[in-house]
Amino acid sequence: MNFEKTIERLRNRSALIGVVGMGYVGQPLALRFSSVGYRVIGFDIDAKKVALLNCGKSDIEHIGDQAIATANQSGMTCTTDFRRAGEADALIICVPTPLNKYREPDLSFVVSTMESIVPYLRAGQVVSLESTTYPGTTEEELLPRISRTGLTVGEDVFLVYSPEREDPGNANFTTSTIPKVVGGHTPACLDAGKALYEQAIERVVPVSSTRAAEMTKLLENIHRAVNIGLVNEMKIVADRMGIDIFEVVDAAATKPFGFTPYYPGPGLGGHCIPIDPFYLTWKAREYGVHTRFIELAGEINRAMPEYVFGKLVKALNDRRKALNGARVLVLGIAYKKNVDDMRESPSVEIMELLRAAGAEVSYSDPHVPVFPKMREHRFDLKSVALTPESLGGFDAVVLATDHVKFDFDMIRRHAPLIVDSRGVYRDAADHIVRA
Repeated sequence: MNFEKTIERLRNRSALIGVVGMGYVGQPLALRFSSVGYRVIGFDIDAKKVALLNCGKSDIEHIGDQAIATANQSGMTCTTDFRRAGEADALIICVPTPLNKYREPDLSFVVSTMESIVPYLRAGQVVSLESTTYPGTTEEELLPRISRTGLTVGEDVFLVYSPEREDPGNANFTTSTIPKVVGGHTPACLDAGKALYEQAIERVVPVSSTRAAEMTKLLENIHRAVNIGLVNEMKIVADRMGIDIFEVVDAAATKPFGFTPYYPGPGLGGHCIPIDPFYLTWKAREYGVHTRFIELAGEINRAMPEYVFGKLVKALNDRRKALNGARVLVLGIAYKKNVDDMRESPSVEIMELLRAAGAEVSYSDPHVPVFPKMREHRFDLKSVALTPESLGGFDAVVLATDHVKFDFDMIRRHAPLIVDSRGVYRDAADHIVRA
């Protein structure tokens, strides 16, 4: 009976959808469910964020205030009170899954979230985990906690894993148009998961288990991490040979089959690609498997900020200048262009290296006006306005993130030295160094 009622409420959109974690993943998801007629309640431990959202304001640049306000007018509300989890017919968990200082999975956010909602679970609910994690997490961490309540998964509560696929700032895809992979703990769980997501997402892709869905997300991001590691290594080789790697990638991309272009940069950023591969390498050890290929790509990508730093040191030395005491401007500190997302940004790693070497570090980023509070990085800085005069006052500019809002022609004319890690400046110039 619980199953039939749950499916009916999901399909006729009378269900209340609870989204736990109103960040880069949770907010777009909550807005999408609200836009197709569901009532939505957002949960977050950040009281300031909750207050902001309830006032119709967004704390994420690419999500406009109007979108939040419209959802609020349709009944969306946010809360820090996890006792209200029992009101929701579906609880979708979108919390961070970082690495700890030993580069091992940190599931503390997932575990604490489950501990917060488990006392309020009831029959008829769907629980879906979207946080990226290693295969087995849903069965090993969520299932036992739900089972301890006396509720039977697959009969009373329906447990699902459906990996998030958000790409902040990508105008070509939205939450509704990105296909949604769904795996259930039982066939009934899978059916409930499909009923949940089919109402809001254009295409749902069912897989055989939560473990298969968890592995799917890791493969997607490991695919990117490995190929970026490859092209980053190729960049170093090409540079030694006096070859422009960006020209090579563009030429190779003209092949209509068997090649996908990946471009080098200063390292990996974002919450997924620098982190997810290590969730699999950690879990693989439990099965006696050493993931050498994945770990090698990780080593290469993690070394890229130091490579850019080294290119800057050499460029200054060639001009008879020391890095110690030099004024260095880092252009772009978000992890990729045209967003305000700072998670795992290689730009910040470069800033740390510069500061440790005695440089006077500044940054300019139109998407990040004030350097935010971060768990591992502390800079009391504001974004520098780019003018001919301000650029001329720096000894070097490191182009780390190629936001389209930058006036690259003006930067080229007035910066005395540019270390370009993004391939913006493709023609040779005495004051431009490829990195």
